[in-house]
Amino acid sequence: MAEKYKLTYFNAKGFAEPIRLIFANAGVQYEDNRIEREDWPTLKNTFPWGQLPVLQFGDKTLSQSNTICRFLGRKFNLTGSNDWEAARVDELADALSDFRKEVEKIFGESAEKDEVKKAELTANFLSNISPLFFGNLESSIAKNGDSPYLVGKNLTWIDLQVAHSLDLFDTIMPNMVGAFPKLRKLKDTVYKIPQIAEWIEKRPKTNF
Repeated sequence: MAEKYKLTYFNAKGFAEPIRLIFANAGVQYEDNRIEREDWPTLKNTFPWGQLPVLQFGDKTLSQSNTICRFLGRKFNLTGSNDWEAARVDELADALSDFRKEVEKIFGESAEKDEVKKAELTANFLSNISPLFFGNLESSIAKNGDSPYLVGKNLTWIDLQVAHSLDLFDTIMPNMVGAFPKLRKLKDTVYKIPQIAEWIEKRPKTNF
């Protein structure tokens, strides 16, 4: 009997969208359970760690977006062709998590409120943090020869994470990755996968 999956997150793309992309790419059905943010305070204590997304399957529950992606990546053959590639996928996922924290300092709900400090953070982000991060991703693709992917010759779950993140970064700061053509090609390659394109076309329309 096939496992039944239920993914719970807000009515947004956010941290759950790479998980949805994994399901779409694998052609696996799941319950896309979306809750409204105004309902979250009363629901928060019913979830492990008080955080979303949460994946439920059978009598098991799993939290943390990277952990869920890694778990589903193993099930659906999206972790690379060997242990080294799987470790590289994990490395890039952790680097993306660190980068998102830097983005949050400037653009997130808890962003710096002092305008002078925020201007300093933004200048450092644009001059140092952003070029280093995107440059490392660009270099990772370049090392793969004619492969458009970040690790190895085949699609992995970090490609789905990064493609989605590029959409988010474009929303908050257009042309942030304009100087990195291989990253643009990665996003285009991922979004042209038929089952991914089908999901993007039919998914609920949300800003983030």
